[in-house]
Amino acid sequence: MRLPSWIAQHLAALRAVIVFTVLLGIAYPLVLVGIGQIPGLRGRAEGSLVRFNGTTVGSSRIGQLFTDSSGDPLRQYFQTRPSEAGDGYDPTATSASNLGPESVVDTLPNPAVKGDTGTQSLLTQVCSRSLAVGKLEGVDGSRPFCTPGGAGAVLGVFRRDGTTGPVTRVVSLNQECPATPFLRVYRGVRVECAQFGADYSKAMVTPIRGGAPASPAVPSDAVTASGSGLDPQISVAYADLQVTRVAKARGTSVAAVRRLIDRYTTGRALGFMGTSAVTVLPLNLALDRQFPKRPT
Repeated sequence: MRLPSWIAQHLAALRAVIVFTVLLGIAYPLVLVGIGQIPGLRGRAEGSLVRFNGTTVGSSRIGQLFTDSSGDPLRQYFQTRPSEAGDGYDPTATSASNLGPESVVDTLPNPAVKGDTGTQSLLTQVCSRSLAVGKLEGVDGSRPFCTPGGAGAVLGVFRRDGTTGPVTRVVSLNQECPATPFLRVYRGVRVECAQFGADYSKAMVTPIRGGAPASPAVPSDAVTASGSGLDPQISVAYADLQVTRVAKARGTSVAAVRRLIDRYTTGRALGFMGTSAVTVLPLNLALDRQFPKRPT
């Protein structure tokens, strides 16, 4: 007896679902798991875990924070770059901030909402991080287009005819009142602090470079997060910036710490892509083995 065409079509579709479920939902994953157990691949398949004194302390492919319970950097360790993944280096929440070069104006906190801290622009994040790193490492943390207090140095400039004509009003957009604006006068007009809820939409957003050096002492990877938020490496320049602090906290010489940096520095990918980088976790573990932190 010949089945109706619609039943035959449904049975064919059911067979296809069963076959592809077995192939792609069972067989294929099992094959990949088996490949991952091949000697030489097993460690990577299980997360490239790093062990210290018999304890798993992290992964060589995922960065982690080296801070105390208050979130302050531990002076005896090299610090990683900032992370936007969860609360920092959360592999289940890998992400970037999705903020770009045009993110220069903060969202001011609402004084009527308890605990509201507003939202920092990418520029202000970079400025505040640079200031903090500079303070930690004892160097100048200033950067172009940043205020001395670590906010984005951005003015809202009102002109008589919209985008042309004399300047009639100027507001420091990232400095909420009663803050003192980083610039007292712009084009002969007194600069105001910003008020929450005020309409500055007709102002021309004008970043001010300021007098910071063109090549800041704090490297860019110290103030910006990676695309994944999980980068386990830092630049050689950022590692060099931290050498003196780490050596002092460990009670050893700068030269001895530099030798460890060289050991955990990798070259360019494929010999020509990117730049040399320092893998932070094994470097810090090597410090713990060779130069345990002095009692305080």
